[in-house]
Amino acid sequence: QLQLVESGGGLVQAGGSLRLSCAASGTMFRIIAMGWYRQAPGKARELVAQISSGTTNYADFVEGRFTISRDTAKNTVYLQMNSLKPEDTAVYYCKQADSFYGVTRDFWGLGTQVTVSS
Repeated sequence: QLQLVESGGGLVQAGGSLRLSCAASGTMFRIIAMGWYRQAPGKARELVAQISSGTTNYADFVEGRFTISRDTAKNTVYLQMNSLKPEDTAVYYCKQADSFYGVTRDFWGLGTQVTVSS
């Protein structure tokens, strides 16, 4: 199956930047979506940004601060995060979905911690 590995998380001061990467390996079929989600302690996992069917969407809280991009040759998705706020502190998860003979399959990474200090 497809395996995803996130990297790029860490500790950053408010107003700083981080760039997250999600590298995929394994048998690749037609990728139909790539995205980033996050989950803070005690809260539900929520969408941050996603590329799907050629369109890109962001959560309202992004407020123009983040950019999702993709390297199609490497099946790698990135999340550039600028102007980080303490409320952005969470575990960030990569998700990729493919179409396997008409069946959609979702794959999740194990997450990378992002901590933003005041």
